[in-house]
Formats: sequence, structure tokens, C-alpha cells
Amino acid sequence: MYAIVDIAGKQFKVEKDQELFVNKLKDSVDSNVQFDKVLLVDNDGKVKVGTPTVKGASVSAKVLEHVKGDKVIVFKKKRRKGYAVKNGHRQDYTKIQIEGIKG
Repeated sequence: MYAIVDIAGKQFKVEKDQELFVNKLKDSVDSNVQFDKVLLVDNDGKVKVGTPTVKGASVSAKVLEHVKGDKVIVFKKKRRKGYAVKNGHRQDYTKIQIEGIKG
């Protein structure tokens, strides 16, 4: 059984006991989270497609930790002008574990 769910504006294909990184959530570590924007549910070949969401379907997950992603270097340069700027960026992520799919 799997579902396609919208979490913080991005779509993820999730299954039970799967761990994934999503954009940072406000919830604290070891708390449970419900996601109600379920776009599709597949229960052993029985597919329910939402318009735009599946009625009564939800995905429950547990917040494991808050982490930072790899550093991305942003380098801007204009040749022959003496202009060069170097910045770094690390995105904040939340690691969650899917506990159940109801649908």
C-alpha cells in the first residue's frame, strides 16, 4: 500500500515505515503529524484518485529529527567588471517516518 501526499508544497510517494526528508516542519521531535492532502491511495491494486484530494484519507508520521542539508555554493561573477560574490546555503530539513496510511 502506498500513497502520494502533499507535504509542505511538495509531493511524495510514501509507504509504511518509510523514512524521508521533507522541508522543515514546525513540529517538535518525537511528535506525531497528520497529513490530510492525500492525492492518491493504492491499496493492492485498488487505486483511489482524488479530485484534488481523496476524501477521508490521511497519512500519519512521526518526526525523528531536524537536520541541515549539504552546503550549496552560490557564486556570481561578472567578467571584466571586478565583481564576484560567493555565498553558501544549507537547507533545513525534517526527517520523518511514515507510521500509517488511512484511506
